[in-house]
Amino acid sequence: MKILYEDNQVIVAYKPKGVLSQPGEKELPDMYNLLKSYIKEKYNKPGEAFLGIVHRLDLNTDGIMVYAKNSKASKRLCEQIKNNNFNKNYYAVVEGILTNDDYLMLNHKLAKDEKNKKAYVDSQGKEAILYYKRVKNFKIKNQDVTLIEVKLETGRFHQIRCQMSSIGHPLFGDKKYGSKNEVEYDKFPLTAYKLSFVHPVSKEEMVFEMKEDELCY
Repeated sequence: MKILYEDNQVIVAYKPKGVLSQPGEKELPDMYNLLKSYIKEKYNKPGEAFLGIVHRLDLNTDGIMVYAKNSKASKRLCEQIKNNNFNKNYYAVVEGILTNDDYLMLNHKLAKDEKNKKAYVDSQGKEAILYYKRVKNFKIKNQDVTLIEVKLETGRFHQIRCQMSSIGHPLFGDKKYGSKNEVEYDKFPLTAYKLSFVHPVSKEEMVFEMKEDELCY
């Protein structure tokens, strides 16, 4: 965990792969409790420190997250998400060669298999929209892969993983969605590298971005 920005309203931090966004069924470290402990220790706060969860990243996805430090900030950030004014950009490595240097849209209906913790395309599911474009082509273990940038318009469960697999380009090493390759959990090729939102009080646009050489693959 690394703190990227902090004031009285929000705290922006980097979540590593293998760390949960919030407490879950698995006995693993989670950002929620790590940040609460950090706040409590830094400010010598008695009792429980408030921390509002406004969005999430999957366990094996690393990247930039923002948490609210009071209920007003939490409410305003959640409203931005609801109104599509809260933007997350991802880098992903997918199998095969993609050549589109301009954004293409994917629009599917996705449902969730609760038992197997997997998303799938279903005409009765919820609308899922993303935009993707090629960043560069290269090889992993002599296999052609493409680094893509993804902008999410909706935030469905496993959306990027499911939608890219549905067009024949699963993430490299994502066996749950059709890849025949294997990667270590800390090399899973999906990173929320950029986050932008409007500050809940100052109304200033806040933009945080990782560099390509900071990626884990």
